[in-house]
Amino acid sequence: MRGKVYLVGAGFGGPEHLTLKALRVLEEAEVVLHDRLVHPGVLALAKGELVPVGKEGYGEKTPQEAITERLIALARAGRTVARLKGGDPMVFGRGGEEALALRRAGIPFEVVPGVTSAVGALSALGLPLTHRGLARSFAVATGHDPALPLPQADTLVLLM
Repeated sequence: MRGKVYLVGAGFGGPEHLTLKALRVLEEAEVVLHDRLVHPGVLALAKGELVPVGKEGYGEKTPQEAITERLIALARAGRTVARLKGGDPMVFGRGGEEALALRRAGIPFEVVPGVTSAVGALSALGLPLTHRGLARSFAVATGHDPALPLPQADTLVLLM
C-alpha cells in the first residue's frame, strides 16, 4: 500500500493563521516532518509523530536530499506524511524541489498552501502591498545575496 505526502504551509505565525485544510492534514498525518520556524502552537496540533528536520537559514540543518529520501521512504511504507513548512511551501520553502522529487518517484502528493509572511504579516499590520494610485505591483525576493539585482515593482518584499 502506498502512502501520500502533503506539502503543508503553516502560515506566518501561530495556529490562528493555519488554513482549515492544513489543520485537517496535521490531525490526520501519521508523521510530520517540520522545519524549526514552525510555531510551537502549530506543532501542538499534530496528532502524529513529530520529526524535526532543522531547516532554518544558515544554521544546522538536515540536508535536503535526506529530507526528500525520508519523505519517499515513508510514503512507500504506506504512511501519510505531512511536510510542514513555515509560510507557504512554494515560497522559498523548497516545496518545488520536494514536489518534483515526489513526482519523479511516483509518490502521490498534494500541496496545502499557507499564508506567506510576504502578504499575511503585512496585511495583519494594516500595510497594503498595493494601493490605488500609489502601488499597482509588488514583488517578493530573497535578500540572501546583495549582489543580485532586485526585481522592479512598486512594492518590494524581501524575505530571509
